[in-house]
Amino acid sequence: MDGITARSRIERHLPELVALRRDIHAHPELGMEETRTAALVAERLRRWGIETVEGVGGTGVVGTLRGRRPGRGAIALRADMDALALTERTGLPYASTRPGRMHACGHDGHTAMLLGAARVLAEDPDFAGTVHFVFQPAEEGRGGAQAMLKDGLFERFPCDAVYGMHNLPGLPVGWFATRAGPMMAASGRWTVTFRGTGGHGGNSPHRATDLALAQAFFVQGLQGIVSRNVPALESVVISVGHIAGGSPEALNVMPAELALGGTMRAFSAPMQALLERRIRELAELSAATQGARAETALWWSTAPLVNHGPQTEAALAAARRVAGADRVDAEVPPVTGGEDFAYMLQAKPGAFVFLGNGTAAERGGACHDLHSPLYDFNDAALPHGVAYWVALVRQELGGASSGA
Repeated sequence: MDGITARSRIERHLPELVALRRDIHAHPELGMEETRTAALVAERLRRWGIETVEGVGGTGVVGTLRGRRPGRGAIALRADMDALALTERTGLPYASTRPGRMHACGHDGHTAMLLGAARVLAEDPDFAGTVHFVFQPAEEGRGGAQAMLKDGLFERFPCDAVYGMHNLPGLPVGWFATRAGPMMAASGRWTVTFRGTGGHGGNSPHRATDLALAQAFFVQGLQGIVSRNVPALESVVISVGHIAGGSPEALNVMPAELALGGTMRAFSAPMQALLERRIRELAELSAATQGARAETALWWSTAPLVNHGPQTEAALAAARRVAGADRVDAEVPPVTGGEDFAYMLQAKPGAFVFLGNGTAAERGGACHDLHSPLYDFNDAALPHGVAYWVALVRQELGGASSGA
C-alpha cells in the first residue's frame, strides 16, 4: 500500500470514524466500567477479520493482525477508552447522555483513531510480522495499564516495542510532538485528615484545637517544599484540590475533623520520595502547633513517562512521513501531566507522542484544555492520527512503502 492509497482509504472511512467517535463521546464510561465501549471495539475488530481478545485487565481489548509477509517482528499500539467524572457543558448534539460522565480528555478520539488504523491495515496487511491493537481501560487514575500488565499483556501478546499517542490542545491539527527521555511527570495524590477536640468558636475557642489554623499552616507550607526543598533545576508540583471541615449550618462550631487533599507531580524517583516525606512531615508539624493529630495518605497513579531513544526516533520518522519535518517537534518541553502508559514503557521499549488537537484560531476562537467541561476532541485530527499509526506499522514491520 503506497502513501496515496493509504490516504484514500482513510478518507473513505473517515465519516464512519467521526460517527463512531461521536457515539463513544455520547456514551462515556469511567475506568473499569467501559463495557459498552469495549464491546463496540471488539465488534468492529472482529467485523474486519482481526483476531480479538476481550477482558484483558478488566475491560481491556486486544486485537491482533498478522501481516501477509513472513516476519517475527511485533509492535503494540495503545489507545485508552475511559472517560472522566465530569459534567459536560459543550451543548454539542453528541454531548454526553450520562450525567456526571464526560469524555473530557479525548479518549473517544484515541479509540476511534486506533480502530481506523486497524481497519486500514486489515484491508491490506502488506507488512511483515504482527501488530497488536491495545485498547486500554482506566487510564484516568484507576490503574488500567497496571491491570493489563498484571494480566500478562506482553506475555500473551509479545512485542518488541509499544507506542502510544495523546491529543494536545494548542498544538495545530496535523502536527506531532515528542522527545526522548522524560516527557511526562509521575502523577500522585495525597490526603491529610486533621483531628482534634472541636469546640465552641465564640465562647471557648481557647479550649479547642483549631484545625482551620493547622490547615492554614499546612497549605501555606506546601509551596515552601517546592521552593526550598527541591533543587532549582528540578520540577515538581503540589496543588490542593479539596478542603472540607465543619458545617455551613453551624458556623460557631470549630470542627473536630478537617480533611483536605490534592495532587503531586515529579519527574524522578528521588523527587517522588522527597514529596512523600515532606508532605507527611509538614502535616504532622502543622497539627502539632494546635495540639491536634494528622493522618496522611499518599499514593502514585503513574510513574514518570520516559521515552526510549530508538523508538522515539522511529516515532519521529513516522510522524515526519505523515506531517512533514516542519510539523514535527522533536524537543517538546516536558509536561507535568500524568499518563499511565509510563508503566508499559517500563515493561517494553517504546515512545509516546502528542497529536495536535487544534489552536484557538483553528477552533473558532476557543481552545479548551483537557479535563475541561467545554473540551471536545477535534474530528479534524482523526485522519492524521490514523495515518501516523499506519505509517508506523509499515515502517517498523517492513511494508512495501512506509508512506501513509
